[in-house]
Amino acid sequence: MSGSDVQADVPVVVAGAGPVGMTTALALHARGVETTILEADPKDRDRPGSRAIYVHKDTLRTLETSSPGLGHRLVDNGIIWDTRRTLFRGTEVFERTYPDPGGDGGLPHFTSLPQVWTEEYMLDAVQDAGIEVHWDDGVETVESSEDGVRVETESGETYHAEYAVGADGAGSTVRSEIGSEFSGTQSENSFIIADIDEFEDEPLKQERVFHYDHPRVDGRNVLLVPFKGGWRVDIQCKDSDDPEYLSQDEQVADLVAKTLGERYRDRVDWVSQYKFKQVIADTLVDEHNRVLLVGEAGHLFAPFGARGMNSGVADADAAATRLTAALSADVEDAAEAEIQHYGIERLRAAQYNKRAAGQALEYLQGDSYVTKAKKYLAAKAAPYYEPAGEWLDDAPYGPHGGPPVNIGQY
Repeated sequence: MSGSDVQADVPVVVAGAGPVGMTTALALHARGVETTILEADPKDRDRPGSRAIYVHKDTLRTLETSSPGLGHRLVDNGIIWDTRRTLFRGTEVFERTYPDPGGDGGLPHFTSLPQVWTEEYMLDAVQDAGIEVHWDDGVETVESSEDGVRVETESGETYHAEYAVGADGAGSTVRSEIGSEFSGTQSENSFIIADIDEFEDEPLKQERVFHYDHPRVDGRNVLLVPFKGGWRVDIQCKDSDDPEYLSQDEQVADLVAKTLGERYRDRVDWVSQYKFKQVIADTLVDEHNRVLLVGEAGHLFAPFGARGMNSGVADADAAATRLTAALSADVEDAAEAEIQHYGIERLRAAQYNKRAAGQALEYLQGDSYVTKAKKYLAAKAAPYYEPAGEWLDDAPYGPHGGPPVNIGQY
């Protein structure tokens, strides 16, 4: 990589106008740092699917701090389901209804809404803040040096900045340009994910339901999660399944009818099938400590525990904190130390989240005698011993909590 000592056009360039890129820009703006966002897609881009529907309280708090009113807007336009249920081969083994939404500071424990809505509200906040977004002009090259960063876009525009942030997703050009590579694993099983439109007049009870070995769909695991306006149906394929076949309209409609109810057969809005990746970039900063990776540009996790967008927002907030400090530093070594701190802190956070999501993935995929026996015995004990049912309810999502927020805790 190489660069030149040229006066910066803007302190920070952010590649990507998804939730993580916009959070980065908003968090920097809140700290008094000017940014420019470069996005490869057009402004009227089509973003199908509900995708990241579960917004953690820490994410809500970050958004509210970065743009007062934004966190509350997500809450006001989302839902908070108050009941969790788990069934084992058709028999309920756990149920809990919470008396209130929890949380603190006026923000609940979570909210659930389509990601496209979250992005819409974020973009409104970005525009209100006067942050420039250059649409339909993605990053093509990134050159960094000890003096700064030179970014060239697909249209040939050139931007000089003190720092750049790669929030350009799983296929990140920025990651490739700094020579960082993904490493990790992929789930053995495929998963069918479908969005289902809810009925406005007679909706189902808003509750999260997990089925172990659902008897109506040939013993597959099924997760049902409500979000504002619809349901997410997540079905784990068997080793012998053909995911392409099960993803066909007729097959998905049949699976939905057997899990949500016959009246939902024709309410399927979007379908996809995945093998979940568990990968982390080998470094989240470039060799000159001028380029930072955030969100899926730096890591991909299985969705259990909703660690994708939420961990990306945490990356964005940490990046904004470290970049602000670096820009204010009087000594270059101090500025470099701030960026290095980001790279260490968020790499370890990514490793924690990968382990946590992997633990849930291994539990769901586990066909060993020991794993099967644990589930069976817990289901038998659940009517008499509540912790057994609670374990069955919790295990598919990985451990509670999140990674340490300070590298001094390691």
